[in-house]
Amino acid sequence: MIVALAFLLSITILFLDITFSLPEKFSDYPLYLQFIPSLLKYLSLGTLAAAGFLVVIVFTLLFGRVYCSTACPLGVLQDIISFISKKIKKRKYVYKKPLTKTRYSILIVTILVFLSGSVITFNLLDPYSNFGRILSNIFQPIVVGINNTIAFFLESFNLYWIYPVEFRGIEIFSLLFSIGVFGIVGWMSYKHGRLYCNTICPVGTFLGFISKFSLFKIGITESNCISCGVCERVCKANCIDTDNSSIDFERCIACFNCFTSCSTEAIEYQFRYLPQKKDGPIVNISKRDFVIKSAVYFVGASAVLKAQKKIEVYKENEIPVIREYAVSPPGSVSINNFTDNCTACHLCVAACPTHVLQPSFLEYGLLGIMQPRMDYIKGFCNYDCVICSQVCPSGAILPIKQESKKLIQLGIAKFEKDNCIVYTQKTDCGACAEHCPTKAVRMVLDPEVNKNAPKIDEEICVGCGACEYACPTIPYKAIYVKSNPSHLTAKLPVQEELEQPDLEEDFPF
Repeated sequence: MIVALAFLLSITILFLDITFSLPEKFSDYPLYLQFIPSLLKYLSLGTLAAAGFLVVIVFTLLFGRVYCSTACPLGVLQDIISFISKKIKKRKYVYKKPLTKTRYSILIVTILVFLSGSVITFNLLDPYSNFGRILSNIFQPIVVGINNTIAFFLESFNLYWIYPVEFRGIEIFSLLFSIGVFGIVGWMSYKHGRLYCNTICPVGTFLGFISKFSLFKIGITESNCISCGVCERVCKANCIDTDNSSIDFERCIACFNCFTSCSTEAIEYQFRYLPQKKDGPIVNISKRDFVIKSAVYFVGASAVLKAQKKIEVYKENEIPVIREYAVSPPGSVSINNFTDNCTACHLCVAACPTHVLQPSFLEYGLLGIMQPRMDYIKGFCNYDCVICSQVCPSGAILPIKQESKKLIQLGIAKFEKDNCIVYTQKTDCGACAEHCPTKAVRMVLDPEVNKNAPKIDEEICVGCGACEYACPTIPYKAIYVKSNPSHLTAKLPVQEELEQPDLEEDFPF
């Protein structure tokens, strides 16, 4: 239970850290063992540092599906709901026949779709990613609302212990999908324990298949069993058949409730390949110690730049901004690499301090639904920030260093003259140039209107979207970022040398 709660709480904190105050690399530890993200990251990077899924498989080959009862946050969430259900309804479980055809059909379809080059089934069914979306799309807005309400209340007493954080709305489709998944999982666990894990979850089915070959399995010692049925009534996987003194170990999620409830110690781990030896080696499964490190998680840029608000825009423009491709995050290398590896867990969305990462709808196509994209209407990519590359557990966003990130060209800024208020209103502006970190956007005098207008140096533009975010025009932007389907390398901006004061001169005042 301690291990399970440690995983659940640490992952929950990751997603609900609305002040971005967690130490750097904190995400590495609880996310290392998340099966699907780890698998995708290993296929992408090929290093043992991304091989948490192999650790899960080894443990499964030894002891069965311990992952499902400890490291899987959605599994632990189901246990909490089942616990509440038992307290309210005094619910008791009974043995149920396995829905073998259903769960293996889902697993086979998931694998075939993945082998065909799409991760859409992973996106929809991966338990970790569904848990992440539930937190980021349902609970994070609630936490922000509570935080801001408390901050407002305290401010009336001149207390500033808590400060309000910016809320930039929600993506309706992702919210509705998360509510739907949460409702289905919640109803299944409230009524039937781990039914979701043993019918829908492809990770649970896959690990259940592997557990058929595990060295140790939970079994019933008939000489000690008095057929009281207590173990069957506490089994939330519905896999203990006391009438036949058998346990469907393929569906067992190793919660060990049967161990603690059995008064005659008739249930124990047995060495699978020595069935005649009734008193085989017993594994001490009473809550193993599992140390999870905490390290420093530093958010480099928590302050969000504001767009130019002082420029009055009273005339709407007419030319819509049409972006052929969505802009993928820095470190994703290309749209194809990103969509092939992203499980849409939304941890990067929750961790992004400028909120530029938002769930997509159809911007990546139907198969990339809910995968994060750069939304320059809601934010921009901070020039110094690499947080999304540090927290991504699946390798969809590869780790990058701050200096190398500054040269990654996600896209190129494009200027739509007929949308710009310099031309439509004959008004001075310059918000885009003011916010450009590389000075790829400069204001240059246009004799046509006798005012300064934006001019773009595409070679040093990194596509961060600060110009687009800052552009005040309505309803369409006058400057926007056109995506690079494969990220390119921008040139270094020319560093202007500052004039050095002559220290030998007398102080001028």
